[in-house]
Amino acid sequence: MKIVWRLESATVRDVYEAMRKTRPIAYTTVMTMMGVLEDKGYLAKQTQGRAHAYTPTKPRHQVVGAMVRDFVDRVFDGASSALLLHLAKDARLTERQRKAVQRIVQEMDE
Repeated sequence: MKIVWRLESATVRDVYEAMRKTRPIAYTTVMTMMGVLEDKGYLAKQTQGRAHAYTPTKPRHQVVGAMVRDFVDRVFDGASSALLLHLAKDARLTERQRKAVQRIVQEMDE
């Protein structure tokens, strides 16, 4: 999705080539994932000659929010508090990030 948002319109080949620069990945994997994203309504497909061009159907914040909710439902049985606790205990959080989490929790309590 990040690549399609950045390019605004992309073929499977475009996404594959961009992803291949940072990690090894199979073309068919990219094609499958783009099909899944289309099925979920995150991408729209238009035919361009022999290829299909995909465009995002929703803004980034909407898709990220839906993906996070889906992740919480699948991994944490819908309990976002379990995810928050996991993230709060993550040793990779900086002091500034921990304080930001504390502020958010305090604001929610008020």
